[in-house]
Amino acid sequence: MNSTRGSKLLGWSAFTILVAAFTLLPTGQSQPSPPAVNCDYIDAEVNSYQPVVDRIIAAVSQGGHFQAHTYSTLADFVDKFGPRMTGSEALENSIDFMVKESKDFGLEVWTENVTAPKWERHFEKVTLVKPWKSDIPVSTLGGSVGTPQGGITAEVVVFKSFAELIDKSNLVAGKIVVFNQDFVSYGETVKYRSKGASVASKYGAVATLIRSVTPYSLATPHTGHQSYDAAVKPIPTACIAPEYAEMLYRMYRRGDGPVVVSINIDARNVGTTNTRNTIVQIRGRECPDKVVITSGHLDSWDVGQGAMDDGGGAFISWNSLVLLQSLQLKPRRTIRGILWTAEEQGYVGAIAYVKKHQEELKNITVAMESDDGTFTPFGLSLKGSPEAACILNKVLRLFKPINATRLVQSKYPVGSDIELFQEKNIPGVALLNDNAKYFWYHHTRADTMSVLDSDTLDLCTALWGGVAYILADLSVELPRT
Repeated sequence: MNSTRGSKLLGWSAFTILVAAFTLLPTGQSQPSPPAVNCDYIDAEVNSYQPVVDRIIAAVSQGGHFQAHTYSTLADFVDKFGPRMTGSEALENSIDFMVKESKDFGLEVWTENVTAPKWERHFEKVTLVKPWKSDIPVSTLGGSVGTPQGGITAEVVVFKSFAELIDKSNLVAGKIVVFNQDFVSYGETVKYRSKGASVASKYGAVATLIRSVTPYSLATPHTGHQSYDAAVKPIPTACIAPEYAEMLYRMYRRGDGPVVVSINIDARNVGTTNTRNTIVQIRGRECPDKVVITSGHLDSWDVGQGAMDDGGGAFISWNSLVLLQSLQLKPRRTIRGILWTAEEQGYVGAIAYVKKHQEELKNITVAMESDDGTFTPFGLSLKGSPEAACILNKVLRLFKPINATRLVQSKYPVGSDIELFQEKNIPGVALLNDNAKYFWYHHTRADTMSVLDSDTLDLCTALWGGVAYILADLSVELPRT
C-alpha cells in the first residue's frame, strides 16, 4: 500500500498526499450509517443468492475443497520470489508465474506493459556519533538520493511538526533534520514521510531522518515512497525506528551538548523500467463487456516479503476467481482480477490501465481492491451512491454465517489503485477487516507470512469472491452517483 500517487494521470513526477483516503478503521470504530434509501425491490433477488454464498463458504470451510488454498498458494509464491520491488527480476518472474498458474486453473489471462520509475537501495547505515555511539535502525525512503561518498556527519535538529521547523528555520541550515512527529493516523501522519525532505531542504538541511509512520515498533524502521518538490535540492532521506527518533528528541531538547549523527546511504534513481499488470478473468455469460474488477497489487517494497502488503490482497482477489471457476459459477457479467504493478511508486500500473482502457471505463460497474490488510473480515467499505450502499448492505446480509455483514459508506476514496476509478464515478469497494495492527508491519522486514492466518484468508476469499460474483450476476448494476 502506498500513500501517494501521480497528481497527473500521465505521470508520476509529482505526488499528492491522500490524507483521509488511507486512514484505516480500527476495530470497533463507530461510523455514520449510510443514508436511508429504499431498495426493497431487490430483496427477493438478493436473497436467492444465499445458496450460492453457502456453497462458497462451505468450499473454504473445514473439509471443503478450497480450504487453506489462499494461504498455501500465497506462501508458495512468497517463498519462491520474496520481495518484488518494481524493476526487479523477482517481480517479473513472479508475474510470469501468475500467468502460468492462471492458465493451469483454466482462467483467461494476459499482461499489459507498464513503464515505471526504477529506484535501487544498495547500502544504508545511520550512526549516533555524539553523545555516545550507537547504530540506529534505518530504512531509506523510495526515491531518495544517496549521500556523498563518505557519508554525511552533522548535528541534528529535532522537530515535532512542520510548523515547528518553519518557526525555528534559522536553526536548520547545515543540519540533519529529524522529524519526531506523533502518530495520529497513517493518513494524517504520512505527510512527514512523503514531504519531509522537501520541507527541510527548503531551509538548508543536508538530510532528513523521519520517525517511521507506525503506532508501534520493536526497533522496526518503515520504508515507503517520497518525492521532492521541483524547486528544492534533493537531500538524502530515510525513516528511523520510533524509539530512536524519541531518543534523539530527548537528547536534543535536554541541550547538554551537540547531538551528532552520521548517515551513509547508497541509493539511486536509475530511470525507468518495463513491468506489467497481470489480468485474469471469468468472462460473463450474457454481458461480457460489463466488468466487475477485483484487485490487489503484486509488487512490494524490497524489505520484508510483501506477504501482507499486498500479497494477501492480491491473492484473495486471484483466488476468488479460482474458487468461482472451481465451483463452475459463471456470472452474467465479467469478473476481472487485476494484479497491479508498481503500486508502491504511485499507482503507476493503475494509471497505465486507466489510460489504456479509457473507452471501456463506462462498462466497469464496480472496482474492488484489497490493500488494507487481510485480517478477520468485518464486511466492506464503499465509496458510492446511497443507492449502491443500499444494495450492498443487502448483499452483505448473506454473509452472516461468517460475521462479515458490516458496510461503511465513505465520503473519501477507498482502496489505493482504484481511487482512479472512483474519480470516474465508478463505485469503489474495499475489504473492511480487523487491521488495527496493519501498520505494525507495513513496509518493514516484518511483513512476512507469519503475519497472516490461513483460516482468516479463507474467510476473506469467500467474502471477496461471493460479493464479486453477486455484483456481477445481479439483474441490476450498482447505481453511480
